[in-house]
Amino acid sequence: MQVDELKVPDSWVFTPKQWPDPRGVFLEWFKAPVFRDAVGHDLAVKQANHSVSAKGTLRGVHFADVPPGQAKYVYCTKGAVLDVVVDIRVGSPTFGVSDAVRLDAVDRKAVYLSEGLGHAFLALTDDANVTYLCSEPYNPTGEHGVHPLDTELDLPFPDDVEHLLSEKDAAAPTLAEALATGLLPSYERCQAFYERLRSSGQ
Repeated sequence: MQVDELKVPDSWVFTPKQWPDPRGVFLEWFKAPVFRDAVGHDLAVKQANHSVSAKGTLRGVHFADVPPGQAKYVYCTKGAVLDVVVDIRVGSPTFGVSDAVRLDAVDRKAVYLSEGLGHAFLALTDDANVTYLCSEPYNPTGEHGVHPLDTELDLPFPDDVEHLLSEKDAAAPTLAEALATGLLPSYERCQAFYERLRSSGQ
């Protein structure tokens, strides 16, 4: 499995080796030892989510309060999505920087984003199936969003796909508004949390 760090620090893309034969294909889409070598700690899975999206569905930008946050290991089992990671950690040297990876049923890549980073994806096909492993369960009082079409973020969503947002995502604040109201996580607090994960042997 190949591992590459994204432009947003503390996020990675994992590209598995595939073994095709006349029956189909086999691959290992998550490997704990490879993950630990890349990230520095194990992924303690507390919840596994699965979404099915029509073409144009835009989910995010979502994030959770740190601690404990909610890290995600994201994998597309059918169709294709454009998966986006955004650095929304206040005080980060790369604050506002984003990176995007096409996740599909061809290359079968996965993206991992650490706690405190923003996450969004756009369904590029109908019936796009996304599975993600989460480090913490869903916490409605500790989860927030930034508007995915905020011009300041300028996320690289294609222009030829009509966007379909939930009411909650459509009403989310801009990055500037979230910053002004103290909604965004602290880079310093996130780094301290990552260090605790690495030093705890998890």
